[in-house]
Amino acid sequence: MSKIESFSYDNAIVKNFAFATVLWGIVGMLVGLIVAIQLIWPAANLSEVTSLFTFGRIRPLHTNAAIFAFVGNGIFMGVYYSLQRLLKARMFSDVLSKIHFWGWQLIIVAAAVTLPLGITSAHEYAELEWPIDIAIALIWVVFGINMFGTILKRRETHLYVAIWFYIATWVTVTVLHIFNNLEIPIHLFDSIGVFAGVQDALMQWWYGHNAVAFFLTTPYLGLMYYYLPKAANRPVFSYKLSIIHFWALIFIYIWAGPHHLLYTSLPNWAQSLGIVFSIMLIAPSWGGMLNGLLTLRGAWDRVRTDPILKFMVVAVTAYGMATFEGPMLSLKSFNAITHYTDWTIGHVHVGTLGWNGMLTFGILYWLVPKIYNTKLYSVRLANTHFWIGTLGILFYTIPLYWAGWTQSLMWKQFNADGMLTNVHFLDTLTRIMPMYMLRTLGGTIYFIGVIVMAYNLLKTVKLGSLVKNENVEAPAREVAVKHSGEHWHRWIERRPIQMLVVSAILILIGGIIEIFPMMLIDDNVPKIASVKPYTALEMEGRDIYIREGCLGCHSQMIRPFRSETARYGDYSKSGEFVYDRPFLWGSKRTGPDLARAGVGKLKKSDAWHYNHLVDPRSMFLESIMPAYPFLAKNDLDTGYTKAKLKVLKQLGTPYTNEYIENADAEIQKQAKKIAENLNREGIGGEGLENKEIVALIAYLQKLGTGIEPDPQAGN
Repeated sequence: MSKIESFSYDNAIVKNFAFATVLWGIVGMLVGLIVAIQLIWPAANLSEVTSLFTFGRIRPLHTNAAIFAFVGNGIFMGVYYSLQRLLKARMFSDVLSKIHFWGWQLIIVAAAVTLPLGITSAHEYAELEWPIDIAIALIWVVFGINMFGTILKRRETHLYVAIWFYIATWVTVTVLHIFNNLEIPIHLFDSIGVFAGVQDALMQWWYGHNAVAFFLTTPYLGLMYYYLPKAANRPVFSYKLSIIHFWALIFIYIWAGPHHLLYTSLPNWAQSLGIVFSIMLIAPSWGGMLNGLLTLRGAWDRVRTDPILKFMVVAVTAYGMATFEGPMLSLKSFNAITHYTDWTIGHVHVGTLGWNGMLTFGILYWLVPKIYNTKLYSVRLANTHFWIGTLGILFYTIPLYWAGWTQSLMWKQFNADGMLTNVHFLDTLTRIMPMYMLRTLGGTIYFIGVIVMAYNLLKTVKLGSLVKNENVEAPAREVAVKHSGEHWHRWIERRPIQMLVVSAILILIGGIIEIFPMMLIDDNVPKIASVKPYTALEMEGRDIYIREGCLGCHSQMIRPFRSETARYGDYSKSGEFVYDRPFLWGSKRTGPDLARAGVGKLKKSDAWHYNHLVDPRSMFLESIMPAYPFLAKNDLDTGYTKAKLKVLKQLGTPYTNEYIENADAEIQKQAKKIAENLNREGIGGEGLENKEIVALIAYLQKLGTGIEPDPQAGN
């Protein structure tokens, strides 16, 4: 008979992450609400007061707060509570737990400071600059050591399915974070990525899609497999289905990233791989959803009255919807309609608000009373929160689906003479403003629900007392013995290191096959002789474009559709982007595509760009673009220009040493020409050639100039 051992669970660390989850959830969703308001009321950008609050700067703050602050803390809360109980062991190190908690919060604060300052690498979901990237890696390693240390000292022989997902999450996020953040520092707040153009795009969306897969999905599936059966007091529906769900999901998911780049300059073979594996994803994804919902068999009467189960049912259902949409959006015929529209925003928020949000709320309502040894303060308020949250999701997502269809149909509409019906981009934007207003209403409703939850949990905490160290007893772990007829999977469940290795191999297969040919075979990115590197001034202007988050609203990728070539010019080629670090293809068009902004019928005068940047409403009354008057006041900082050029030269951009040494003079020469053009149009000002706006104008006028215009393509 096994020896009975006494020990305690660490609930203090669970409490810390739970509180952080609620706090950052409120902050992240409040910023998201402000961003939504800015899209219907441009004055909310406060551009005349400060440069810190514009849409382009705080939108990435919202996404990072929602993903890494709210969901991230929710993951750690759920893992630290469930892992100890599944393994019958206290966390490996209380010190590492505290380092993990405080380190993660400091990273969040660093993001909250740097992103509004415009310090960004411009990669979706990976905007943070290199010192913070290093901090993330270190804290993630601390988490990994703490988790695997606990697994190795466990008293439970077999690893439950939730832990499989925790292991796969840790190893995959590690790989993704390292490869997507390969960059060369310029100074403390700036760096240049090693990948360019099409290669950078593939790497980014290999990371971006799998950040959704392995940060917003797999750890939450682990939480679902633990907390849903606990809340329902029912065993998981199918052990065999959980095995299929896990191994199929982690193998297939890693291949799907290229579906974000359909109809772009990415080679067709890579696009096709992304499509095939995206369609395959629906099988394991829905297998997991059904495994979760069928766990409630026999407990449906409780679902009608128990708000915790209601939250979890809606969460799993939202997971099913999002993982149906994902493969559907990967079909080229459907992607041609939805990409660059608000449909994508609606799809993402079904996952975030529905899957991540509702499951987090359910776990909080279940977990907080447990660690405070009390009952939930108000079941009625929890039910109110459930209905408010569900209503908020509907009011948020349905208008965005509607807006997406409207945008695509209007962009593609031709009249009887074969001409574009809606010539001006604003024709579409003004049509969807009511949908944006409804989206804002939905976000407000959802946010009110979070405030109700925070109040309910605060009152619950006051009713009880935190059980910091929960004393328990459990038998010591016995040496595992293989029994005849035992299921094959039991072998690997007893061996966490082998599971880690096999998981790493499975996720690396897809990455290697998709990414390595793109990096090693030059034919994938044919060179175009007429494409030249950016001048020093254009490079600085591009950095300002990135700083202000312009890529959040403007794409630079003309797809090979009649409607796009008629509107913007010749479709984009991979060779155009060989000097683009980072790539700026964008994910959504709130404004028009800018790939040919410097050529053909899309080319505007320097004065037009100046006036449009300083006061967009003076050019287009219906415009919702933020104003940038500060660009005309700020002096251009060229202190690191030579350092940037030297790094770019190391990475293969053909700058000569002479050009780098004379960079300041080259900047002044080009800037004076633009300033003279502005002066002729009556735009003056002391030292105009030294202002940031001149550099940004230089960059905008560069776009598309390296490609010979196609007379049949709208130029």
